[in-house]
Amino acid sequence: MNKIRSAQIRSHVAGILAVMWMAVIFTFSAQTREESSTVSESFSDRLVNATGLLFHLHIDEERLREIANAMEHIVRKGAHMTEYAILAALLYVWLGRWRQQRVRRYGLAVMLAAVYACSDEIHQLFVEGRAGMVSDVLIDSAGAVLGLGILILIQSLIGWLWERKNRTHVHS
Repeated sequence: MNKIRSAQIRSHVAGILAVMWMAVIFTFSAQTREESSTVSESFSDRLVNATGLLFHLHIDEERLREIANAMEHIVRKGAHMTEYAILAALLYVWLGRWRQQRVRRYGLAVMLAAVYACSDEIHQLFVEGRAGMVSDVLIDSAGAVLGLGILILIQSLIGWLWERKNRTHVHS
């Protein structure tokens, strides 16, 4: 299969995955405040317990609960950033089908992710116990920027390693 056909397939798959990922984000946003808190509290509890076990920390249950409660906000915002980092990466790959400069493609992917973040916060205005917050749009957008930065860094590293490998085979 040639490179162009492979890129087209990759783009189609990324587009389908981006739409599916938007549905996942929508589903999380449709949870009531209580449902959403239960998920993040559970994750925070498991994270704190695993850390305590991993580092052989001897912390009583009450203190572990306090730490988990304090971490919940960070976990929630980290989840926002991760959701939108993944979405932006999928959008970036999908946008590759139109052969744009990397900077333009990057900007479009971030913009599309930010627009979806805005629509997601509007959606939350209609969910019991939830609120649409501009700060969440900013956090989501920061996640998109960060996620794409990591993706481009990985792509560049792979390209550099591939080029280096090919150079050493040519000189051998």
